[in-house]
Amino acid sequence: MVRMNNVTKVYDSSGTVALDGVDLSIDEGEFVFLVGPSGSGKTTLMKLITGEIHADSGEITVNDFDMMKIKRRKLPKMRRTLGVIFQDYRLIENMTVYDNVAFAMRVVGASNKEISKRVPYVLELVGLEGREKRMPNELSGGEQQRVAIARALVNSPRMIVADEPTGNLDPVRSLELMLLFEKINEMGTTILVVTHEKELVNAFSKRVITIDGGHVIGDGMDGYYSYEIE
Repeated sequence: MVRMNNVTKVYDSSGTVALDGVDLSIDEGEFVFLVGPSGSGKTTLMKLITGEIHADSGEITVNDFDMMKIKRRKLPKMRRTLGVIFQDYRLIENMTVYDNVAFAMRVVGASNKEISKRVPYVLELVGLEGREKRMPNELSGGEQQRVAIARALVNSPRMIVADEPTGNLDPVRSLELMLLFEKINEMGTTILVVTHEKELVNAFSKRVITIDGGHVIGDGMDGYYSYEIE
């Protein structure tokens, strides 16, 4: 699924060492929290997984793609194996809920028949049945994030990468969202949630990888995030 061996990333513009010799493995079907303070390297690690940036040295494999050697024309194929969810939802404001989700399928060349079958199923899965014709501005923050999850799921990715997905939600909605991720994980999709919300992480008995200063400083299955956020 994800393999990193001795990965280093230095940003040339600032000379900042974002990752320094990181070793990391995430297996098929796992649910993993990636935590750490601001500037710890979480975002850099996520961008390496999605192919947004390239490492300076080391080995990275994502869903059987060698990210150190992958050609630009192969990136879209690799990214179709991932579903990426952002804190700010990134919905298309002038499209309905249905069309926002269907758009992700149209981009990869799905037929209208495939779309009409798959989109209603995914919207029901995330609890948005009956809201297909709503516009994003007619939805609550929690509902908008569910649309973003449906969009990430609709092409059946092997892995979901969620970047601070609960950052704009209240505690109750945040918990509901994590329960939804847990449900999706139980159906076979690997889940990686990047977050700094200590209480939320501690509410679930999942693997927690802690990063700070570009180093992995903790990796455990006890589901307890004790690291103090600065």
